[in-house]
Amino acid sequence: MPSASPPFIPGLALNRQFYAEVVRPLLDREVPDLVHSAALMGSGSDVLGFDTATSTDHNWGPRLQLFLPAREYAAQKVALDETLQNQLPPAFRGFSVNFSQPDMEDGGTQRMETISTGPVRHLIEIETIDSFFQRHLGVTPGADLNAIDWLLLSEQSLLEMTEGQVFHDGLGSLLPARERFDFYPRDVWLYRMAAQWQRLSQEEAFLGRCGDVGDDLGSRIVTARLVRDMMRLAFLMQRRYAPYSKWLGSAFSRLALARELLPLFEQALQAEDWQSRQRPVAAAYSFLAERYNALQITPPIDPSVRDYFGRPYLVIFAERFSRPLQDAISDQVLKGIPLIGAIDQFADSTDLTDDLSLPRRLRVLYTQDPS
Repeated sequence: MPSASPPFIPGLALNRQFYAEVVRPLLDREVPDLVHSAALMGSGSDVLGFDTATSTDHNWGPRLQLFLPAREYAAQKVALDETLQNQLPPAFRGFSVNFSQPDMEDGGTQRMETISTGPVRHLIEIETIDSFFQRHLGVTPGADLNAIDWLLLSEQSLLEMTEGQVFHDGLGSLLPARERFDFYPRDVWLYRMAAQWQRLSQEEAFLGRCGDVGDDLGSRIVTARLVRDMMRLAFLMQRRYAPYSKWLGSAFSRLALARELLPLFEQALQAEDWQSRQRPVAAAYSFLAERYNALQITPPIDPSVRDYFGRPYLVIFAERFSRPLQDAISDQVLKGIPLIGAIDQFADSTDLTDDLSLPRRLRVLYTQDPS
C-alpha cells in the first residue's frame, strides 16, 4: 500500500531548510574549501511563493542552485555533481530528493521519484552567476544596458531573477546581481507607465459603446481587458514587476493598492449590464489617477471621469497622463519612441517573451529606420 503524501511545505521554506540542514553541512564536510552561493531562483511557482500541493507534480521538491566562481567552475562542477549524487539522502521532510529523467516530450519536466538508496538524481543546478542570468534573462548582471535593452526584457523574466531567496552568498556577487535588476531605471519606468495609460485610452470608451449597441459579450471582454491593464498599471505605480497571467491575480492581491481596487474590479466583472459595469471601472480610474498624482512625478492631473464627447460612456481620457510622463523622461531616445510600450505590454505570447532570441529582433520597432 503506497505511503501517504507528506504535509505540503511551501517550496521556499522547504528548500531553505534543505540547504541549511542537508546541502550546506554536506559541502562543509566533503568540500570544505568550496566558495559558493546558493539560492532558489528562476522559473517555478515555488520561487514566486504561489506553489500549493498541486505544484508538487512537476519540477518541484528539494531543489536549488549552487553558484561557483567562474574561474573554478569547469574544474569543480563534475566532481561536485558526483559528490551530491552519492552523498545526498534519498528524501528530505518526506519529499524525494531523487527526480525522474527529463521528459523531453513534456518540455524537460522532471518529477520526484522515490528511491531507497543512492545515487540520487538530484535537482540542484550547478552554475555560474553569469551563465544562469544569461540563460534565464538573456543578459548578464554586468551587461551595459540602454533603455531599449530594458524594454526587451519581460517582466516575468525579471521577476524570476529577483524573487525567490538567496540562502548564502559566499561569492559576494549574487545579491548585487539581483539588486541590479530589482526594478526598472527611472526613465524606463516612466515610459512604461506612459504606455500603460495609453493602452487604457485606446479602449476605455468601448465598454459602453459595445453595451450600447447590444453587444454585452463585447462589453464584458473589454471590461476584463481594462481591468487587466489597470492591474498592470498598479504594479508599475508600486514599482513591482507583474507576473504573467497565471499569477497576475494572485500577485495583485498582495499589492497595497489592491485593497481599494479589488472590490471595484469584482463589481465590474460581475455586473449584468454595461451601465452597472462602467461605474466601478470609472471609480477605479479615478482612484488610480489620485494615487498617480501622489507620486508627484508630474504636475497634478484632474482625476475625475467624464462623458466621452457627450456620449454616456464614463472615461478618464487616459492619454492625458501619458503626455506629461513622456515629457518627464530624460533619455532622448526613449522620449522620442512610439508609446507601444515594452515587449510584454504590446505582446502577451509566452512563445515570444520566453524565447530570449526573439525580443532582440523587435528592436527595430523602437527606431525610425525601416531597415
